[in-house]
Amino acid sequence: MTSTAQPYPAYRPGLDLTDVKEELRRAIRSERERMTARARARAAEDFAMVVGDLPQVRAARCVAAYVARPNEPGTVPLLERLAARGTTVLLPVLGTGLQRDWAWFTSASELEVRAPGRPPEPAGPTVGAEMLAQADAIIAPALAVDTSGMRLGQGGGWYDRVLAYARPDACVIAMVFPDEVYDAEVRPLPRQEHDQPVDIVATPAGWQWVRNRGDAPCVTV
Repeated sequence: MTSTAQPYPAYRPGLDLTDVKEELRRAIRSERERMTARARARAAEDFAMVVGDLPQVRAARCVAAYVARPNEPGTVPLLERLAARGTTVLLPVLGTGLQRDWAWFTSASELEVRAPGRPPEPAGPTVGAEMLAQADAIIAPALAVDTSGMRLGQGGGWYDRVLAYARPDACVIAMVFPDEVYDAEVRPLPRQEHDQPVDIVATPAGWQWVRNRGDAPCVTV
């Protein structure tokens, strides 16, 4: 898909950034719905290779990730690959009122739906929001990322809040499909004060740096 074919809302007078974001979210979700189950499964395997082979992920002793919803890039093959090589993996557990918590991933067979509408979560006890400080790399969900590192999330603000617990040197990686990487000079994603940028964007085809952290770079190897 060319940049001109990417969903992109018009900035109309009187339309605030919250509305602009919601319009873009709807358009991207609609595009994702067109993917077949077979294409999603193939992409999940490719993501597991691309993200799992990132130097920042290979070097990490602890990785924070997530269990994908049906319309998100699949993460279970990646989680299993990380666990198989001995990486400890944190997964989010959602509480009431956007409560932030985490639990350890053991295996895909032990994931369970704790409440209707939530993605599967670890069955074990939670370990506290501050445990994110143990993560050397953080894999965050996204609907789109632009080449300045701006991330468009699902709209709940959960990850923007939880990243406050991350270490400054932790590398934040967003997973999106190829058509969801936006050129920041041509089509920058809507940005609000609370939005937290990412360092790397990964697609099934590869990855790229999208943020220069200046005096607080990701640890590289």
